[in-house]
Amino acid sequence: MPELPEVEAARRALEAHCVGRRITRCAVADDPKVVVAAAGRVAFERAMVGRTILAARRRGKNLWLRLDAPPFPSFQFGMAGAIYIKGVAVTKYKRSAVNSADDWPSKYSKFFVELDDGLEFSFTDKRRFARVRLFDDPETVPPISELGPDALFEPMSVDNFVDSLSKKKIGIKALLLDQSFISGIGNWIADEVLYQSKTHPLQIASSLTRESCEALHQSIQEVVKYAVDVDADCDRFPVEWLFHHRWGKKPGKVDGNKIEFITAGGRTTAYVPELQKLTGTQSNKKVVASPGQVSEDGDAKEAGAEVEVEADDDLKPRKRVATFKAAEGQQKKDVISAPSKITSKIAGGKKKPSIKHGSKDGVKTTGPNKAGAGSNDEHGLDEPTAKMRKVSGRGTRNSSKNKPKTTK
Repeated sequence: MPELPEVEAARRALEAHCVGRRITRCAVADDPKVVVAAAGRVAFERAMVGRTILAARRRGKNLWLRLDAPPFPSFQFGMAGAIYIKGVAVTKYKRSAVNSADDWPSKYSKFFVELDDGLEFSFTDKRRFARVRLFDDPETVPPISELGPDALFEPMSVDNFVDSLSKKKIGIKALLLDQSFISGIGNWIADEVLYQSKTHPLQIASSLTRESCEALHQSIQEVVKYAVDVDADCDRFPVEWLFHHRWGKKPGKVDGNKIEFITAGGRTTAYVPELQKLTGTQSNKKVVASPGQVSEDGDAKEAGAEVEVEADDDLKPRKRVATFKAAEGQQKKDVISAPSKITSKIAGGKKKPSIKHGSKDGVKTTGPNKAGAGSNDEHGLDEPTAKMRKVSGRGTRNSSKNKPKTTK
């Protein structure tokens, strides 16, 4: 899923190619799960047309466009949100899942814009965990107002970091994934910085020595900066990084040491036992949420609330639901989920439909229906958004052959 480096790469691409340009056309998908538009989709589109893009801003994994007048569009990337600019290479990451050979704009497009110089860009989301919203001032309202300091733009000082950890009686990985603590760190970055600092993912934060805290602080700064400097292009990450060996939950080694997998912070976690030793008290094996906790997807959670999480996100594409049971004000704990703790669910209890591939004029297309006459009758939108087909939570049952490949 997109983390700080991937979203920052998107922000920089928009900054470089779209700032100073006027929006001449906007098409918003008719998908109320992703597009949050109180005044409706048409009003959303009208609010964009004629506006000039002044800046592209980001905090954590949230991005928004600053226009010459409010309201401003905001994008919460969720599990597979992505920015695509026609004709411009923007870093792709695992499960963005939009093929550049597909129709433009993609059927997964949620927000499409054409600029006065002819350039077009689109925010896509295949898995529908992202959110597109309109705000008069995005920084002053949730979810952005609830985020902690940005790991790149607002790094904590060493002393503040050490002092903060000393007060957190929670597993260190769970803490790093809490976006109200530091925003922008997701699953792979958390695994990487813990590996590089030789910190066990289940170690209680308050039990870490100052030396361990300083090593972790340094790792966060180095990993985030390096990933951003190479535009989140994983092929350019150092070969000795754990990143290259953590996918697929397959047996492997990094620098000659065995990699093992556990669940920490509610997520599948890769670590190296030989280097990352657990000392003293380890985190509690419970799923507990406290009021105000901000999950990795950037949404605030309340005690006792049932929240939707993507367990094993980077390993197995299935949805799970975790019920958080906590008394008001109860101390947050780490998550070590056993199968009995998390109930797997597929919407409606039905098997998710596979995707059938068709072709039209030699162009590969994917979707509930093959490309051709009538393919937009059920899933399409009126012009100018005919290609932005509505993606519902269900689909028609199709052959499971030729499923699109997943790339990092």
